[in-house]
Amino acid sequence: MNQNSAELTTSVRNFSVQLSPTPRGARLARLLATEQLRSWGLPQDPARHLVAELANNAADHGRVPGRDFQLTLYVVGETLRIEVTDTRGQELPRPRTPAPDAESGRGLLLIEALADRWGVVEGRFPRKTVWAELSFAPPQPTF
Repeated sequence: MNQNSAELTTSVRNFSVQLSPTPRGARLARLLATEQLRSWGLPQDPARHLVAELANNAADHGRVPGRDFQLTLYVVGETLRIEVTDTRGQELPRPRTPAPDAESGRGLLLIEALADRWGVVEGRFPRKTVWAELSFAPPQPTF
């Protein structure tokens, strides 16, 4: 294998898990993602906050009894992509400005603020995937 092949092999990583659409499943998504990022040697923040928001949204707004949501992390080169897929494709998320006294409704605003890019992909009905991307500098070798 030549050097370019070795670099390509080590620069693409992924992790995927299905979780229950409950507060416990959302919390587990954050914990598993944090541990996976740690094992890859990547910064945990703000990625774990993005995972928490996306997973909470899947548990709160994408919940269909008996259907799990899926968390997927991809690292390609210097980009981390976080995807959360649920089975409530008829309800696409849209950022809204909540009332000042509202106790919720700021999740997508937080995602917009923390992510370099984010969006929604409609999947095979009834699925949708909400994704967020972060760019990071690769870890520098220590000598």
